[in-house]
Amino acid sequence: MEKLETKATIKTDQNPWWKYGYVWLTISGPLVVVIAGFITLYLALSIPDPAVEDYYRKGIEINKTLDAERDGLAPALQARNHAATGLKPIAP
Repeated sequence: MEKLETKATIKTDQNPWWKYGYVWLTISGPLVVVIAGFITLYLALSIPDPAVEDYYRKGIEINKTLDAERDGLAPALQARNHAATGLKPIAP
């Protein structure tokens, strides 16, 4: 009686890694993000932002003007208390 021998064969692909579609699908996402980051960096460095002004200083000046107008309208008693306590009067 003859014994049948079966050998388990493992099928291995001999293709290089770049010939598989899933590899490119996996690599393409991060690659697109890196390229977009470099494009954004280039645009940020090459095109100056025209909207940069000293808005904070302008806002402080506007607040001082508005406070001066409100302080001028305060009654005498509130104005004296303001001078003594350092608290600004609340406009009615």
